[in-house]
Amino acid sequence: MKMVKYISVGIGLGMVAMTGFAQQPMSFFITSEGSGDGGNLGGLAGADAHCQQLAAAAGQDDATWRAYLSQAPGNGMPAVNARDRIGSGPWYNAAGTYVAWDVDGLHEDRNNVRKANALDENGNEVAGAGDSPNRHDILTGSDSSGRLMSGSMVPGAGGGATTTCSNWTSGDAGNAIVGHHDRLGGPSASWNSVHSTRSCSQSDLESTGGDGLFYCFAAD
Repeated sequence: MKMVKYISVGIGLGMVAMTGFAQQPMSFFITSEGSGDGGNLGGLAGADAHCQQLAAAAGQDDATWRAYLSQAPGNGMPAVNARDRIGSGPWYNAAGTYVAWDVDGLHEDRNNVRKANALDENGNEVAGAGDSPNRHDILTGSDSSGRLMSGSMVPGAGGGATTTCSNWTSGDAGNAIVGHHDRLGGPSASWNSVHSTRSCSQSDLESTGGDGLFYCFAAD
């Protein structure tokens, strides 16, 4: 009886230990593909739907997914900061590796957004600097704090320059702020805010190292 008792206790402790090290569900990814129409994502709603669709295809549809994108005010639309759309964290990639514990940490150097960890929804690494083709330009429309980047803040751009591809409805004219998920391509390359695109067309996004990809976060 004692031997059976000890075996039962051992099994129970083993199950507790295994539970403690269970992989965290995915709550962050880079889209494996964009809309195919440059910066025209169908607005924030269309971008969110794209996140949700990709997550569902990867078996992760039990959360509300939001695109990490900012929106400019105008035409009846309010200003929206990307950081305010994504919940409170923590966030993990498809491999169960932590990306950030909270919103503040996500927007500081202590975040874990690096090429090896900024995976797509299928757990695949996204090509970056040095790869062919390079796809490290990730659409955000944001500054490094995750807030809307106004046109007047873009180096070399006029005050009327757009930074969100007309609130993610243009696949032609306009511009958007992108980050580099691999943090390469400049002395202060950020995962969410590095430079402006040439335009919002698919061909121009690809020509400078992008593919119309964006970040998705589980907001609940």
